[in-house]
Amino acid sequence: MPALIPTNHVATVTWLGFVPHRDAPQIETVPLDEMLLTWAGHAADCHSGETRPSCSRVLDQYKRGTEIRNTRQITVVSAQELAVIARALNLSQIDPRWLGASIMVDGIPDFSHIPPSSRLQSADGTTLTVDMLNLPCQFPAKTIEMAHPGQGKGFKAAAQGRRGVTAWVERPGVLRLGDVLRLHVPGQRAWSPK
Repeated sequence: MPALIPTNHVATVTWLGFVPHRDAPQIETVPLDEMLLTWAGHAADCHSGETRPSCSRVLDQYKRGTEIRNTRQITVVSAQELAVIARALNLSQIDPRWLGASIMVDGIPDFSHIPPSSRLQSADGTTLTVDMLNLPCQFPAKTIEMAHPGQGKGFKAAAQGRRGVTAWVERPGVLRLGDVLRLHVPGQRAWSPK
C-alpha cells in the first residue's frame, strides 16, 4: 500500500537561485535557469550538504553545532504568499532573492502549510521531500531594509506562516524554469493527541 498520495495540486517553477555564501551582511542570491540537484542539494549553495551543523532552530534537540542530517538543503517559497507579504509591507513585490530562496513556485494554495514529509516531484522524477515550515528570520529583513529603507522591520510579522518550506533532495535530477511539480502527501490523518 503506497504511503504517499499523489494529489491534483501542481505548482510551476517560476524562479530558481542559490546563496553562494553567508559572509555578506544581507542575503545575496544568484538566479538560475536550471538547477542540478544531487543528494546534497545544489552544490554551489551554502546550504548544500548531506549533513549540517545544528542551528538555533533545533536547540531543544541538539547543542549548537552538532552534526545532523541536512533537511534544509532547499528553500521553496510561493509566489502567492510573497505577494501577500509584499502587500503587508506596502511594496510592489518581494524578490525571492531577498529571502535566499532556492525555488519559487506558483499554483499550490496555502503552500507554506503543506504537510511535512510531502513530496514535490517533477515530470522526470526529480523529487524534493518537505521538511517543515520555514520560519521568518532577520537576514531577509536586513536585505529588504537595504533595498527599501524602513520596510524591512515589518518582514518577520508579515512573513509569519508565509515563508515557504525547507526541503531536501530525495531523488536527484535537474529542475528548470517552467517545470511543473506535483504535490504528493502522506496518507495519514492529522495528529490528535487526546
